[in-house]
Amino acid sequence: MTVTYSSQVANARFGSFSRLLLCWRGSIYKLLYGEFLIFLLCYYIIRFIYRMALTDEQQVTFEKLTLYCDGYIQLIPISFVLGFYVTLVVTRWWNQYENLPWPDRLMNLVSSFVEGKDEKGRLLRRTLMRYANLGNVLILRSVSAAVYKRFPSPQHLVKAGFMTPLEHKHLEKLSLPHNSFWMPWVWFANLSTKAWIEGRIRDPVLLQSLLNEMNTLRSQCGHLYAYDWISVPLVYTQVVTVAVYSFFLACLIGRQFLNPAKAYPGHEMDLVVPLFTFLQFFFYAGWLKVAEQLINPFGEDDDDFETNWIVDRSLQVSLLAVDEMHQDLPPMERDMYWNEPEPHPPYTAASAQSRRPSFFGSTFNIRVTEWRGLGRVFAACQVWVRQIWSFSQTQRRRRRTVLTRASLAAS
Repeated sequence: MTVTYSSQVANARFGSFSRLLLCWRGSIYKLLYGEFLIFLLCYYIIRFIYRMALTDEQQVTFEKLTLYCDGYIQLIPISFVLGFYVTLVVTRWWNQYENLPWPDRLMNLVSSFVEGKDEKGRLLRRTLMRYANLGNVLILRSVSAAVYKRFPSPQHLVKAGFMTPLEHKHLEKLSLPHNSFWMPWVWFANLSTKAWIEGRIRDPVLLQSLLNEMNTLRSQCGHLYAYDWISVPLVYTQVVTVAVYSFFLACLIGRQFLNPAKAYPGHEMDLVVPLFTFLQFFFYAGWLKVAEQLINPFGEDDDDFETNWIVDRSLQVSLLAVDEMHQDLPPMERDMYWNEPEPHPPYTAASAQSRRPSFFGSTFNIRVTEWRGLGRVFAACQVWVRQIWSFSQTQRRRRRTVLTRASLAAS
């Protein structure tokens, strides 16, 4: 179930995000506590063995190993690898959301373009939208575990009313060794053309608009199919996972506090809790958990898409729009601002502070007189520069003429 907290951060106040740290469902604590407890247990087991079970000679060998791991652990480019990977996964996650097939635009066109308040017109509009919803359910059933559990077989789709038994037989008769989510869209296109031939759609331009919107939804279904088929390359996921886990395996030894009496550099203190190592685990392992959560948003995690709710909502609103709401308009009447050239909707006491005067532009309140004075100064400077330039050119021509006459007299 999607975790929504937008209302809690609508206004930026002191501690707005801090209150979110107390949430459990959908939190990083819920995702990470298992790995963190394992890391914590392994760290203190190694610490206990180092302090209590090893001989002096074995302790010296372990301390050398600790200094070696601590010195070379930073060679693992964990921030670089994780940053690019999480950016890729988040971009892919949002693109999948944008390709969820919502039928709202299509149902508006069907309700407007397909005419007829008789039973045939009603049947035609409802059938068109049922085909659209059937195509959506077939693709969501292919990519979403929650929808597949709800409709594990085509018979469940028949019982749910997304297709009739005759349509199911038609699908089985035309069965191919491929996903059949595209078949209801072909039915939609053919039925729309038939409605145009029968005069239910008045103009071929309207038919073209209807088919264009249908193809848009069909393309979104195809994109979801492609995202489910073409994953992030496995080698990239493996590199990131190996980098994170190898980093913290090295931390189990390299971040141990050594005996301060032996005066190893950087080990002057002997703390029980390696606070910054635990923070690093929380940040880096949490970053990896973010990628694990978002790489496939069609599962059953806390922040995965509500695919079953999308199925229910799409069917309900689309059938309502093309049936009960078809040509069912409220009567037109004059609005309350009929004779007012400047309507002023009222504010409540709670919203009065948000009332603002009209914005005319950032330069609206600048005093023009000051700019006129500066313009005059600038124009006077231009005239002065032109006069100096003209005087210098005149003097140069006179000097050239005098030199020419002197040379001719000498010759």
